[in-house]
Amino acid sequence: MSVRCQQSPVLAGSATLAALGALVLYLAEPSGYGKYSENLMPVAIRLPARAAWFLQELPSFAVPAGILAGQPSSLRGPPATVLLGLFCAHYFHRTFVYSLLTRGRPFPVVFLFRGFVFCMGNGLLQGYYLVYCAEYPAEWYTDIRFSLGIFLFILGMGINIHSDYILRQLRKPGEIIYRIPQGGLFTYVSGANFLGEIIEWIGYALASWSLPALAFAFFSLCFLGLRAFHHHRFYLKMFDDYPKSRRALIPFIF
Repeated sequence: MSVRCQQSPVLAGSATLAALGALVLYLAEPSGYGKYSENLMPVAIRLPARAAWFLQELPSFAVPAGILAGQPSSLRGPPATVLLGLFCAHYFHRTFVYSLLTRGRPFPVVFLFRGFVFCMGNGLLQGYYLVYCAEYPAEWYTDIRFSLGIFLFILGMGINIHSDYILRQLRKPGEIIYRIPQGGLFTYVSGANFLGEIIEWIGYALASWSLPALAFAFFSLCFLGLRAFHHHRFYLKMFDDYPKSRRALIPFIF
């Protein structure tokens, strides 16, 4: 039985993402994991970082990949399949590579649950829209929005992965101390890893030219941008010799 596109849940999901992004900015508090977990959640039940990141990110890969795999091969036409493939590629890395390499602090279970629910909902929204609702003209591959969007996505993913590598090298296994990150875009901003991911999702939104992708890019900008701001402030307070020319998220600007 074929599934027809229902616009109401797509609009509702997109509006929810945008509202969550606006709420994050309004509250202006860092999410209580990583370096903020001890202050914000001192007595919370925690899981090891690797297990927590794996469980949290898994739905963002498994849900859209399952939707895509459930379609007859004759219906898996580009470019929507390419776009969903990029989405899945990002979360394949986050689920099966990043989670196994991270050296982060133990993760509060309450934030794991929130992240799991978010990833489940967003994975369903993006997968459902691209498989059942998206319609692209045959020439979309040559459209500047698609070409530029794919370029930005790949660029951002490269920045994100490289920045995560730099951060991992700051600690030996088992360490929880903080050092000043150096190299790559950390030369210019404190949140180079966040900047890379924001660029990814802006590229994804541009290439897909869809409301769900735009809403997710907006949420990512709000959530990760605020986290970069708090990271920058944390570094300035902790290190007297922190580079004064370094900005929080946007080189030379912010």
